[in-house]
Amino acid sequence: MAPRCQVEVLYFAKSAEITGIRSETISVPQEIKALQLWNEIETRHSGLADVRNQVIFAVPQECVELGDQLLLLQSGDEIAIIRAPPPHH
Repeated sequence: MAPRCQVEVLYFAKSAEITGIRSETISVPQEIKALQLWNEIETRHSGLADVRNQVIFAVPQECVELGDQLLLLQSGDEIAIIRAPPPHH
């Protein structure tokens, strides 16, 4: 069983409207793929499924799409859910 850590999830714009909150602390595995992290958050707020394709995570020092990237989290990390930039044509 992977060690877990407490991270703060920050909601902005549409995601804040859907959840009705600006932030919350959740317990997640320290090593988690970005998409798995999204699924943990979506389990708490099912309405977020509507914005899944429009958001990315801002984790310490980088922006991460909701995919297979492995995140190495530490307790106290802030994970912001922000609007994804428009695709380049």
